[in-house]
Amino acid sequence: MRPGKTNMITDVPGLRVGNASDPLVKTGVSVLLGDGPLTAGVHVMGGAPGTRETDLLAPDKQVQEVDALVLSGGSAFGLDAGSGVADGLREMGRGLNAGGMIVPIVPGAIIFDLLNGGDKDWAENPYKRLGREALAAAGTEFSIGTEGAGTGALTAQLKGGLGSASVVLPSGVTVGALVAVNAIGSAIVGDGPEFWAAPWEVGVEFGGRGVARDYPDPHVPVTKMGKLQKNTTIGIVATDAALSQAQCTRLAVAAHDGFARALVPSHTLMDGDLIFAAATGARPMEAPLTDAVLLGHVAAICMARAIARGVFAAQSVAGDPFPCWKSQFG
Repeated sequence: MRPGKTNMITDVPGLRVGNASDPLVKTGVSVLLGDGPLTAGVHVMGGAPGTRETDLLAPDKQVQEVDALVLSGGSAFGLDAGSGVADGLREMGRGLNAGGMIVPIVPGAIIFDLLNGGDKDWAENPYKRLGREALAAAGTEFSIGTEGAGTGALTAQLKGGLGSASVVLPSGVTVGALVAVNAIGSAIVGDGPEFWAAPWEVGVEFGGRGVARDYPDPHVPVTKMGKLQKNTTIGIVATDAALSQAQCTRLAVAAHDGFARALVPSHTLMDGDLIFAAATGARPMEAPLTDAVLLGHVAAICMARAIARGVFAAQSVAGDPFPCWKSQFG
């Protein structure tokens, strides 16, 4: 198997991503949308999630499709990004037709990036504006690292960031991942530079340093505890396979293995770790059970790679509490 053309989630045909950032506040928003509505599911494994419209993604709920998915900084303030995206989609005429009213369905999730050195003394919540800007910027090409929802992200001892990766299965089905990495734990082994995700690296997509030769005591993880205790990693896995909402939910569950492979520790009480899964439905699955298992496995690998790529691509900015990977090891 190989990555798609750009090694981004937008290698899944019909998907676009938009980023918007505020460098003074050190925060931002990322939006994923498709050419049409997306079948979607979600799974939360962290102990401190912040979400919008996730309950309706359960397989037994009436609404089965979404118009966009939003990843945002800003903690609870950042949930307002979804309102900006919804406003923009309604102006485009996109959304659920409810008796003649157009109601965009826009689930979202947030990371806590309020203690990262940015100016948070705003007179007006900036996230609705950032949501609109991210939607307007949506395209098949976008940047990772200190961009969008990853603008102000931090890991245990390095800057986090926005990451993405993709893979094309032998059947032609494409799987992609998008993630804002803001974990309480670490993406690197010990003092680095090797990434926990190294066994799944393709080529030199996050430096090609290979696996670590020495491993510290695994019972004593490197974390932000005692430094900055506000965290959360949030992501999206997407595919062009034809999946039901229940199958999307299982895909999101499987993709959480990628968090555990790339971030140590992950899914803690202090993280709000969450993954959305989305499907365009363009490619029917020839062997639904076998293909579903493979999709979950590939989604986890893709997510682990995306996490490492986000940390690897981060850039240093004045006032950062932690250095970026490249300034330490590049």
